[in-house]
Amino acid sequence: MTDLSVLDLVPVREGADLAEAFSAAIALAQAAEALGYRRYWVAEHHLMEGIGGAATAVVLARIGAATRTIRIGAGGIMLPNHSPLQIAEQFGTLDALFPGRVDLGLGRAPGAGPQLGHALRRDLHAAAARFPQDVAELRALLTGEPDLPLRATPGHGAAVALWLLGSSLFGADLAARLGLPYAFASHFAPDHLDAALALYRSRFTASATLAQPHVMVAMNVFCAPTAEEAERIASSQAQAFVRLRSGDPGRLPPPVAEYRATLPPPLRAMLDHLGQAQAVGTPEMVAEQITRFCARTGADEVIVAGSTYDPEARVRSLALTMEALAAGGMARRSASA
Repeated sequence: MTDLSVLDLVPVREGADLAEAFSAAIALAQAAEALGYRRYWVAEHHLMEGIGGAATAVVLARIGAATRTIRIGAGGIMLPNHSPLQIAEQFGTLDALFPGRVDLGLGRAPGAGPQLGHALRRDLHAAAARFPQDVAELRALLTGEPDLPLRATPGHGAAVALWLLGSSLFGADLAARLGLPYAFASHFAPDHLDAALALYRSRFTASATLAQPHVMVAMNVFCAPTAEEAERIASSQAQAFVRLRSGDPGRLPPPVAEYRATLPPPLRAMLDHLGQAQAVGTPEMVAEQITRFCARTGADEVIVAGSTYDPEARVRSLALTMEALAAGGMARRSASA
């Protein structure tokens, strides 16, 4: 059986504001917990009007206070944007507030365009090249091994579960060498999925915290009572992705029926390419697609992405997905539910 988790971009809808986006995120996390999802992760993005998770640790603190048992985490923190000490302090604080519930997924991409480096007063190219050393330093700040000349307070001794995130062979290799669990961003970058997972498993070296490889894959999932409704609610994210790739990002737009039919062939082909890691349809259809994807990847966990314009549509999608997979013996409901 496979664990199911939730990835939330904290979408900001057209016609709504950040306060509504954060309220929807809280409701989504509470629903995920009640349904038996194992983790609720927020992704760090910057300078994007339609995504509210830039201050990731702050958002997670509010989510942690509104839930009781579900694991909360970053999927991920883009480490080149920060010093390892800052992240150790932030996630050490979260661990003290919500002990035994905190995950920290680390990514190498900055999460925005070149202007972000100037705004952050950081050379992001140099910071990305330093990523393996910064990951090792961050782990040492949390665990105390090896002992460093400074001590993160909060942070030192925190039981934060470290993950590496990636969409290429680089992250897979680093996760394997460090003996960390690995999450692949197949929901938006599926090209290197199979090669990355094979490399991670073949080169994995056991660590003090992980004895054998552990893989999470991300999928966009839109589940509804009918296939037509599932395609309709999925169209908001499809529109947002087309706008992003066209250089015109914005807030999450309302759904459009038969949206793909309105697109020229190159844009339809782009969305079809992303559909390699997507499940859209009725509960039966979604369960079959997720089961097939897990058989292909051998994933230990699936993290479910997919923003919808109506927050209730996403809650319903999570419920239908979990019910369908659990009924078929595919999904394992979290014991914390």
